[in-house]
Amino acid sequence: MAITDNTPIRSLIPVRMDRLPWARFHWMVVLGLGVSWILDGIEISLVSASGFKESLGMSAEAVGFTGTIYLIGQVVGALIFGRLTDRWGRKKLFIITLGIYLIGSGVAGLAWAPWVLYFWRFVAGMGIGGEYTAINSAIDELIPAKYRGRVDIAINGTYWAGAMVGAVGSFFLLNHNLFPENIGWRLAFFIGPVLGLIIIFLRRHIPESPRWMVTHGKGAEAESIVDGIEASVRAQGVKLAPVDDSKAMFIKPEESVPFGKLMNVFFVQYPSRTFLGITMMVTQSFLYNAIFFTYALVLQNFYQLNESQAALYFFPFAIGNLIGPLLLGPLFDTIGRRKMIFITYFFAGGVLLASAYLFKAEMLSAGTHTIFWCVSFFFASAGASSAYLTVSEIFPLEVRGQAISYFFAVAQVVGSFGPVIFGALVGNGTAREPLFLGYVVGSAVMMFGGIVALIFGVDAEGKGLEDIAAPLTQVTTAGASAS
Repeated sequence: MAITDNTPIRSLIPVRMDRLPWARFHWMVVLGLGVSWILDGIEISLVSASGFKESLGMSAEAVGFTGTIYLIGQVVGALIFGRLTDRWGRKKLFIITLGIYLIGSGVAGLAWAPWVLYFWRFVAGMGIGGEYTAINSAIDELIPAKYRGRVDIAINGTYWAGAMVGAVGSFFLLNHNLFPENIGWRLAFFIGPVLGLIIIFLRRHIPESPRWMVTHGKGAEAESIVDGIEASVRAQGVKLAPVDDSKAMFIKPEESVPFGKLMNVFFVQYPSRTFLGITMMVTQSFLYNAIFFTYALVLQNFYQLNESQAALYFFPFAIGNLIGPLLLGPLFDTIGRRKMIFITYFFAGGVLLASAYLFKAEMLSAGTHTIFWCVSFFFASAGASSAYLTVSEIFPLEVRGQAISYFFAVAQVVGSFGPVIFGALVGNGTAREPLFLGYVVGSAVMMFGGIVALIFGVDAEGKGLEDIAAPLTQVTTAGASAS
């Protein structure tokens, strides 16, 4: 709906939202929106299991393309829905994108030919790519400033919980003694949609971002939402602190930000933040894709494990990735963003570098190598999650969704080369020198990301989003309607 009245609005909504204590409302936000990364983890596990290979008569290369088309869908979805989430609102998009995912993944489970599977995997990827933009935007705008870092990082880390759910589901559903070959993999594709159907009902009760509403001329509706949230908090017996009226801001609503103005934000107004965001997203994406998509090949070709044995090593690897954000996340709100990003990126790269030299010297076994991966990605997972947090919070509200979408797209494209490069370095397992050099480069890339964060990082901990990056629609005026 076009904005018909762009009279400046006087708003205290950001201050009111940030002064809230943790309440049941915030748990609803976490549960309703945080499932996106679990769904993505499930989807990646299903493709890795490749249970559909025989049923659809697909080669190994064709199975690999099933994962590629899903990632391409994510990039396309992020780019399309990133702009729409800034234009139409967070709530519309996190309902629409989840619906697209549900349809895409569900119909993929009914595929009768490879091309059908490809098409609907692309659609499912579009839904998840759109989720990344809408959900990160909504979470950061609904969660109080003092909790924003730990919550965002923990939620992004739940990808690995989804990966484990998918792996366990595949273990049983792809057992031909329990389910026929042509049925089990199809049932596996419904794990995500079943979970999504449950969550979509919860999402209906999550409000639109009041912050976004004010910038689009819906000050009265935004105030009503915040009134309701505050009333629910008071109903829990909590006495809210008074609002500092001097922190009111004036917003002149705009329907959307022209592309030229968007580019001005990235390359003129905040060039160092753009460099920071791209560096963090690209470095973590390259390292993750390079190691995660080839670790099984390393275990099989260098440590002589079969496919079934290598699959078991996935679980400690995933657990390290899951608990890292949960345990380290609060430190991003206390020690600070810049220091913790540097620590997590640098430690992840340092541990990987140590393992590279031990690997070259043939001093590792499958178990000890996996332990090194677990430790490295304990830190890397928290760092990777903080990349999404950083990109989401360091740009103005009006372009938040698009910022996430563009940086996510660049990271996915660059990261997609990781598995190809490292797969070639693994080879047939007869030479360790190429993979050793690959590990050295991977660790250097991650450590470089940490150094960039230390130099160009933004101390956003405990600060309101509007204090980190002023809204583009903010004006200085006394003739504003109240909100």
